[in-house]
Amino acid sequence: MFFRRHTAILAGAGLLALAGCFNEPEPAYKTRPEGAEIRLQDRGISSLDVKLDPAIVVYVNLDRNEFREVPQEVLACTKLKWLRLNGNRLESLPDLGGLKDLRRIYLKNNKFAAVPEALKALDNLTDLELSGNPITEVPGWLTEMKSLKNVSLNRTRIEKLPDDLSGWRGLTSLQLGDLRIPAEEMARIRQALPEVAIVF
Repeated sequence: MFFRRHTAILAGAGLLALAGCFNEPEPAYKTRPEGAEIRLQDRGISSLDVKLDPAIVVYVNLDRNEFREVPQEVLACTKLKWLRLNGNRLESLPDLGGLKDLRRIYLKNNKFAAVPEALKALDNLTDLELSGNPITEVPGWLTEMKSLKNVSLNRTRIEKLPDDLSGWRGLTSLQLGDLRIPAEEMARIRQALPEVAIVF
């Protein structure tokens, strides 16, 4: 009931377009050269059998496969802006320092027990999806990533956020659905982030 009531309130205020927070504007697709988008979702694969052109690849979708690590071919794509790895078998991330242009990374439904520290290297990251992982806490450094706009931590094991949330005041949306967050912690988060669309 709490979730439905507050979702309705946010939606009514025109703040909750969360279904679209992680979607790229359609015009962006129309300007990409051939080979810039790699779509290999739902293939049951654990390695790549296609050649990527690291000079032009900007979008890679490897959702719902069997990857246990990020392919080296992907890490070589220095122009990459959007990486989807939902529904794989990832437990950690390698060094992402070469992906300076990466804006969006989706890691939902993997096996991360902690927020990967490799994310620290992504200075331009705006969208982070970590829902459905057995993560128990949010590290302080994550809330200091001021480039972030949309963060999703639904269905994790998080019960509390860091004391200092000032770095997240520029967020557009924060998704904390299906968590065991006490009511007083919810109130604290809302007070700390009054301009952010939050869903518990």
